[in-house]
Amino acid sequence: MRYTPFVLLSIVFLAGCATPNTIASREQERVAAYASFSPEIKELVNQGGISAGMTTDAVYIAWGPPAQVLQSGNQNGAVTTWLYQGGYLQGTRYWVGGRSPRYDYEPVTYVSAEVVFANGVVQSWRTLPQPPTY
Repeated sequence: MRYTPFVLLSIVFLAGCATPNTIASREQERVAAYASFSPEIKELVNQGGISAGMTTDAVYIAWGPPAQVLQSGNQNGAVTTWLYQGGYLQGTRYWVGGRSPRYDYEPVTYVSAEVVFANGVVQSWRTLPQPPTY
């Protein structure tokens, strides 16, 4: 499926208008949890940061809902992994009938970050780079 840049930008704009997803809006969703955070955790969350030991509520407020949730386990018990997605437009250039080049753009998503929880607190997290575009 091929999209024009205008159509993609319109979709992104309309989706953003319909569902505000900011740190402030997520804080209001989980106001009781936010109130229980230490001043250090509140400051980190307000800056969109996370650290080991944070709760799922703190990560949700800082980074938003994950794109995918995975459940697994090890010798220490259950482990939950939240995956976050990034995206970009992959452009393809082609020529039609010897004219100047034309471009098509297709959205590409990839895992941009993962957060691993054990017993409801962050054990580890990492961000991943955008794959190379060709």
